[in-house]
Amino acid sequence: MSDDKLALMGHLMRRAGFGATRAELEVLAAREYEDVVEDLLHPDRLPEVEEDVLKRYYAALNSWEPLFTWCGRWLYRMINTRRPLEEKMALFWHHVFATGYNKSEHTPTLVTQIDTFRENGMKDMKTILMDLSRDPAMIDWLDNSENHRDAPNENYGRELLELFSMGVGNYTEHDIKNAARAFTGWTMRQVIPLYPHGHFVPEFVYDEEDHDDSEKEFLGRKGRFNGEDIIDIILEEPATARFICRHLYNFFVADEPQVPAWETVAPQNPEAIETLMNSFADSGYSVKAVLRTLFNSDFFKQARYKKVKSPTELVVGVIRLTGEHRFPEPGLVDLDTATMVMGQRLMDPPTVEGWHTGKEWIDGGTLNERVNFAVDRVGDLDNPGIKGIVDALGAGASLSAEDVVEGCLEQLGAIDVGQDTRQALMHNASEGGPLSFDTEEDRQNSVERIQRTLQLIVASTEFQFA
Repeated sequence: MSDDKLALMGHLMRRAGFGATRAELEVLAAREYEDVVEDLLHPDRLPEVEEDVLKRYYAALNSWEPLFTWCGRWLYRMINTRRPLEEKMALFWHHVFATGYNKSEHTPTLVTQIDTFRENGMKDMKTILMDLSRDPAMIDWLDNSENHRDAPNENYGRELLELFSMGVGNYTEHDIKNAARAFTGWTMRQVIPLYPHGHFVPEFVYDEEDHDDSEKEFLGRKGRFNGEDIIDIILEEPATARFICRHLYNFFVADEPQVPAWETVAPQNPEAIETLMNSFADSGYSVKAVLRTLFNSDFFKQARYKKVKSPTELVVGVIRLTGEHRFPEPGLVDLDTATMVMGQRLMDPPTVEGWHTGKEWIDGGTLNERVNFAVDRVGDLDNPGIKGIVDALGAGASLSAEDVVEGCLEQLGAIDVGQDTRQALMHNASEGGPLSFDTEEDRQNSVERIQRTLQLIVASTEFQFA
């Protein structure tokens, strides 16, 4: 099996999932690349994460509080799923359709919303936008429960156009007002107060009496439009295909400028966006079809280490390598704290814009947290994944410095590093001569040098990128 095929599979699994171990990559690379992509696109082919056992160890999951336990539950799913793209798409839509705990302080609606993203994340765009428009978390977040026939509230209509489908510059204030009128009556049944009665998930309600059924003009069309009609019209617009495909490119291929700049800053690869747009239109707005085109494209295969890992991607990727939390154990909720101090609290984005991505994930403070987390976890020889790496590298009689560096890079998921980083790793691994495992003292010394090499790799610039 060629190193090239392993490296390509490592790239795919970092982007379509949260990374993979060397052993996992060897199994995947023995198959045709396109077949692996199809399995990713059809998560139902593989079993779901078993959550019953998690609830037995984390009793808070049998109620709805506190939020950090449910964030831990989502991280546990990301770590253990055999359907990585399903979780990755839930994370993608959570960023695009950012909805936060900081307003509602109601965990059930947020958890239910993420479950919806998981279920419909690769369906057609009409289904996705319709489910979003009927989602109680979104209805509360953007005040559509306050959008009445005689007193329209424009929040949801505005963000549907600006952030969820078309992007700034492709509609007018008049279009916003009429979109809002079309979504009057799309509300939810308020739940029983949280305390002392317990937590319940609110339901979508269409209140026909509160809906403005008069004629509206929207994006050049006239009619007695309802919300579904607005979504149909939005999907006919080329701007929607461009906006959604640029989001997918930004998330899966390479970091783009921040979304507010998209009105004036062209995509870095217009041809790639055009290819994705054609797939979007030809397939009836199918996100799955766009992803198939994307993952099989040359522009995706060649875009290695072009994306800064989000805090969630970094944390989950490291834990998958260390082999922790493959079964419920103490400390799961600490992973939620780890992503939070790195700048990303799941289910609580800072604004309706979501998080600023790419290099804006990193500043002096967050870089320190990212490196310390990875170094601490990889440096723990009690972690089964790290113990397995050390055992695999120490199976021979001796190792040269090059053997150590190349072996560690391969075992961490077929990682590639630049020449400067490689030279620094070689210099460190060379100190003390070849690694030997003949005596207990030799073995202890060699294990420490392997451990240090692993820590230096995860502290490198390249490890911050996917």
